[in-house]
Amino acid sequence: MKIISTNIGEPKIIDWRGKQVKTGIYKYSVSHPVFLGEEDVKNDHVIDRRYHGGVDKACYLYSANHYNYWQAFYPGLEMPWGMFGENLTVEGLHEAEVNIGDTFQIGDTVVQATQPRQPCYKLGIRFGTQKMVRQFVDSGFAGVYMRVLQKGEVKTGDKMILIDKKDSLSIQKVFQLLYTSDIEKEKEYFEKAVSNPFLAESCRNDLRKRWSEYL
Repeated sequence: MKIISTNIGEPKIIDWRGKQVKTGIYKYSVSHPVFLGEEDVKNDHVIDRRYHGGVDKACYLYSANHYNYWQAFYPGLEMPWGMFGENLTVEGLHEAEVNIGDTFQIGDTVVQATQPRQPCYKLGIRFGTQKMVRQFVDSGFAGVYMRVLQKGEVKTGDKMILIDKKDSLSIQKVFQLLYTSDIEKEKEYFEKAVSNPFLAESCRNDLRKRWSEYL
C-alpha cells in the first residue's frame, strides 16, 4: 500500500436545512508532508470533535482504488483526492483486509486501525445529494480511522507497511454490524466486536446502542 495524497481541510460554512453549519470535510491535496499528532493531523481543521479527531480517530484513511467505483455513480462530478474527507488517500487499501487493531508504519509514524467511518449528511452535501449517505453504507467502502501510536510526518509516496496483524474482525465487518438488520446471523460478530480492546470507544458505544433492543 502507498500514500497517493496527503490532504488538509479548511473550515467551510454550509447550509443545512436553513442553518449555517461549519465543517472540515472539504479536504484537498497538499504538496508537503503532514504531521500526524496524537489527536489530529497538524494544521487540519476538525470542527465537530464529537465525531472526528481525538485519540481513537486521529487520522482518517480512504482508498484511492474506490474512487473509480464512485465516479461511475457520479460521472459528472469532479472528485479530487480528499473528496471523502480523508487525511491520507491510500493505494491498495481495502476495508475487508484491515482488522481492528492492525498496526502499520507510514513514514515516520505508527498507526493502528480503530473503526470504520460512519457517514453523515455532510458527506451528502459534499457530493450534492443525500443519497450518497445510503450509497456509502451499502458500498462497504467506509475507510479506516487510525489511532496514532507514534507521531510523525507522512508524505506522498510513503509505503503503508503492516507490522502487526490482529485476529479480529475486519473494518468492513464492523461497518456492516453498525447497519445490519440481520441480527440473529450477526450476533456472534457483535459480541466479538464490542469485546475488542482496540475498537474505538465511540464505535463500541454506537454498536451497543444499535443492538440494545435485540440483546
